[in-house]
Amino acid sequence: MSIIATIMNSTTGLAIQKMKFERMPKPWVTFHLENGEQVTADRVHVGKPAPGKFITPVEVWVTPKS
Repeated sequence: MSIIATIMNSTTGLAIQKMKFERMPKPWVTFHLENGEQVTADRVHVGKPAPGKFITPVEVWVTPKS
């Protein structure tokens, strides 16, 4: 089962994009954003699912250079 994570900007606190991972991303994962910039995760936050829901929200916090 793949994981859909929201990529968050650590400096602004805003969402950058959604990304699909084949497994749970590690806190040191390195990947490319849609604009081609390579980033490394600062932290990975796994939230609690909403009442009655199954999908758990996953946020990967990164610091883009631009």
